[in-house]
Amino acid sequence: MAVVREFTLPDLGEGLTEAEVVRWLVDVGDVVAVDQPVVEVETAKAMVEVPCPYGGVVTARFGEEGTELPVGAPLLTVAVGDPAHSDLAPASPAHPAATESAEAEGSGNVLVGYGTQAPAARRRRVRPEAVGSRTNPGPAGRAPAPPPPTASQAPSQTGASAATAVAVISPLVRRLAREHGVDLRQVRGTGPDGLILRADVEGAARALEQRAENAARPAPHATPRAHAMRTAVAETGAERIPLRGVRGAVAEKLSRSRREIPDATCWVDADATELMAARRAMNAGGGEKVSLLALLARICTAALAKYPELNATVDTEAREIVRLPGVHLGFAAQTERGLVVPVVRDAHTRDAVGLSLEMARLTEAARTGTLAPAQLTGGTFTLNNYGVFGVDGSTPILNHPEAAMLGVGRIVPKPWVHEGELAVRQVVQLSFTFDHRVCDGGTAGGFLRYVADCVEQPAVLLRSL
Repeated sequence: MAVVREFTLPDLGEGLTEAEVVRWLVDVGDVVAVDQPVVEVETAKAMVEVPCPYGGVVTARFGEEGTELPVGAPLLTVAVGDPAHSDLAPASPAHPAATESAEAEGSGNVLVGYGTQAPAARRRRVRPEAVGSRTNPGPAGRAPAPPPPTASQAPSQTGASAATAVAVISPLVRRLAREHGVDLRQVRGTGPDGLILRADVEGAARALEQRAENAARPAPHATPRAHAMRTAVAETGAERIPLRGVRGAVAEKLSRSRREIPDATCWVDADATELMAARRAMNAGGGEKVSLLALLARICTAALAKYPELNATVDTEAREIVRLPGVHLGFAAQTERGLVVPVVRDAHTRDAVGLSLEMARLTEAARTGTLAPAQLTGGTFTLNNYGVFGVDGSTPILNHPEAAMLGVGRIVPKPWVHEGELAVRQVVQLSFTFDHRVCDGGTAGGFLRYVADCVEQPAVLLRSL
């Protein structure tokens, strides 16, 4: 007999809490195999194909394309042929751990480095009362069935031992909840064993509507300016764009950086003529080409070796500065999906050619939206080349929780005093933003001056090779 199993949106890692359904790869009625990709979702960091840990026939899909779903929300249901592994089949009284071990099973497939296996925090836990009732068999040698919980007891008796899926059987109830924006995880079920019924969802929907109406009313003590702004927005029909996906992730991270980090910025103009000439000489000999950004990245790793205080982060809870042993260099890349910061792992171990190849690979993956979340996190220092936008300077916001960022403006011909004479040279503006908690201005100034010296005289780098 086939048993219906529900597959929920797994935790994709790196603190992601929701994902948008981009494209369904299966339809209702399709037969799927274990670990077959069933849906393509877009998180705040990457496009991900999600594999299903069950094999069987797809009986339902939840969420149309373009819908944003939270982690833990139902994705689809699959009718499988082996009831022994079903979440709907109760555990044997003689083996109360059977359900726990079944739920702990995973397909073993790797999902962007995290797998389809459910996290340990979501496994079923057996309450002590339930264990006691099962270990005291009745006259017939079996554990007596516990009485059905009342509506007030349902959350406490069934919530702690519920499976990862909410206690809903009827697809109509799920659809009603989606239509009214009701989070089923917050609804108390009044049916048998805490089952959520249609009446429960309708009651929750009415409560949501009442709260929305109350929120829409102007507060009695609202300022005239705030009330006038709401009125102006309503009259002009201003467009409201949800902050979600990449834009939402960027907004949250930059806001947190501004709230937590006391940053400061210093800058200097540098003559990049010799650096440009050195790059031309390197690329003239054949072999892999070296990009200008890779040369700047190599200068940064050398500067961080000289000033390790800046390859750090601040643990605010422990009130400690954490100096990091390796340089994981992030570089800003503008894509159609927005700004992303791919990370070159162990940049301090790579030469200019290796940096150039890795940065080119990550940039292409960023443009196609195929970067994994692990390739967008874990940076310790960021290189921001805003010169590609045709601007000279900027005071960038730090990429939280990093402590420093080097900004590079455009390289343009300018009059410059060179060897005591006025000449036209290739000049670039360098800006350096740093967390003032990890160092003083002298350290930041020394770092920036070293970078500028390497730009003006690339031979300075030979001392660190």
